[in-house]
Amino acid sequence: MERVADSDAALVSRCRDNDREAFNEIVCRYMDRVVTYVRRMVENREDAEDIAQETFVRIHAGLRSFQSRSSLNTWVYRIATNLCIDYRRKRLRPERRAVCMADAGSGSASLENVRAAAATEPETTAMRNELSRALKQAIEGLPERLRTVVVLHDVNGLAYDEIAAIVGCPLGTVKSRLFHARSALRETLGPYLRGDEVGAKGQGSA
Repeated sequence: MERVADSDAALVSRCRDNDREAFNEIVCRYMDRVVTYVRRMVENREDAEDIAQETFVRIHAGLRSFQSRSSLNTWVYRIATNLCIDYRRKRLRPERRAVCMADAGSGSASLENVRAAAATEPETTAMRNELSRALKQAIEGLPERLRTVVVLHDVNGLAYDEIAAIVGCPLGTVKSRLFHARSALRETLGPYLRGDEVGAKGQGSA
């Protein structure tokens, strides 16, 4: 991590000296991460790509004033997060379908645990695709504050302290939001993980 941080700092310094290759390296290093993150935060694929591009436009514009009080990684995600929040506030419906926030008793499970649990049962490609769609919809249905932390941590692999710096809240709040997000996802995806959906479809076709 220290090597990455040092390398990022060197790239920022070179960008301040108008080194185009340094900025291209930043784009290459962070583009896939940003695109993955934004696509989980914004449903429309074209809009997500526009937001990812705008993220790097703002990075380029702000590099000269970047004070390095936080890591480049944190700063990049903060810009992307703020753009996603602005997008959703301006363009999406004010009310989304409710997601059950009851504690399912297993809120410590990550998205990877959810995927792995589903993969342990024999299922067709169609059912795996259905689960993938259901997971995507469940994430989209989370409140903004919960969606942000679960995508940053479970999809993009950021540490708690980085997420706290990105969203501007205490570390304990990040952990609490992550717990509730995971609980809500498991509650929503419960029928798929238990096989209820498979059984229901089978009965309907009999």
